[in-house]
Amino acid sequence: MNEDFLIRIDGRMEQAGETDSVELMTRGSFVRRGGSFFITYKESETTGYAGCTTTVKVAEDGRKVAMLRFGPAASQLIIEKGTRHLCHYETGYGSMTLGVAADEIESQLFDEGGQVKFSYTLDADQDMVLSRNLVTITVKKAERTPL
Repeated sequence: MNEDFLIRIDGRMEQAGETDSVELMTRGSFVRRGGSFFITYKESETTGYAGCTTTVKVAEDGRKVAMLRFGPAASQLIIEKGTRHLCHYETGYGSMTLGVAADEIESQLFDEGGQVKFSYTLDADQDMVLSRNLVTITVKKAERTPL
């Protein structure tokens, strides 16, 4: 994987009146292919998913985001405007199926980088919301350092 881009991920989870935030800065790849942008990076011990690679696929029209994690803790979350998806999610305690519904998706991605913001709810049953999640991913070309 060519890691020519700096990727900053700001996430916030609201659950049962509590808010938890996480911020991650890493290197990864960013390409536009077949009507979508692909942001790919390797997970680390810090995220709790060492040995995994995550790809965030953002449709050019901004209607759909897929968060795909490959490796020992594989998962797939589909966030799409106007649609609730049932998605597979792997945790340290086992796997589960969750409902995922988009609140909003705002994409300002271009070939050289940009930003995507999206928020979604996770539920175990349509009547039982587990959390609301807000994610901002910023991608920019990494500076080259001379040898």
